[in-house]
Amino acid sequence: MGKKVLIVDDAAFMRMMLKDILTKNDYEVVGEAENGAKAVEKYKELSPDLVVMDITMPEMDGIQAVKEITNMDKSAKVIMCSAMGQQAMVIEAIQSGAKDFIVKPFQADRVIEAIKKVIG
Repeated sequence: MGKKVLIVDDAAFMRMMLKDILTKNDYEVVGEAENGAKAVEKYKELSPDLVVMDITMPEMDGIQAVKEITNMDKSAKVIMCSAMGQQAMVIEAIQSGAKDFIVKPFQADRVIEAIKKVIG
């Protein structure tokens, strides 16, 4: 198996789509979380090579979660997901430590391209 990935999105459907794209491309999905607070817990527990994280979620949004994860682990690699029209939030996420972003609806080749750019 390839690199270990944690998927974070409040929509189960989106997590499923991402998991499908990743597993078909030899990445191992080691965990899933439906909000930022759970993402931070899972990151501590699983130490994934990469986190693919939605920006807009209940409890704790992706930007806050990126800040907490990168505070814990300076070398953390996080790719943000956003819907169209969230450019300001994407910029904030990148400034908070995210390495790249992908736009929903996901295009498999763009997802893999972003991941390869960040973790190879």
